[in-house]
Amino acid sequence: MRCVYCNSPDSKVLDSRPVEDGNGIRRRRECIVCKKRFTTYEKAEQAPIIVIKKNGKRDLFDKDKLLRGILKSCQKTNVGFEAIEKMVDEIERDLHNVGEKEIKSELIGQMVMNHLQKLDPVAYVRFASVYREFKDVETFREEIESLLNTNNKKNSRS
Repeated sequence: MRCVYCNSPDSKVLDSRPVEDGNGIRRRRECIVCKKRFTTYEKAEQAPIIVIKKNGKRDLFDKDKLLRGILKSCQKTNVGFEAIEKMVDEIERDLHNVGEKEIKSELIGQMVMNHLQKLDPVAYVRFASVYREFKDVETFREEIESLLNTNNKKNSRS
């Protein structure tokens, strides 16, 4: 690993620790030449995921695009950025665990809705309205009633 300060190709590892999600390693290094310390991260490279859109078009999975869409749905709610990042990481991990190189966008949308339904009902309805392309107020009403019925059933079991 090249030193970030003097560009020397020689450094030694002082400390290695797994990163929070357990899918990578944080290494604290010291340059042999200039003696400055720096941190590197290692993560296993995964095969890219191809998303098959509703119109049949294929695109590379874009984690940042997913994050932006969820952030829009969560605007003016109490959902924190860390919870959204965690959700996006879980969805990405689950997509890799599907074991397919190509995944339909419908599966990704359903995963997002499942997470948002548990996290925040307003964010869920916002996302669902765009994802399912709600055409009128009646469709909103039906989705909200369905959400309320689901929540009432959960609350009555508690």
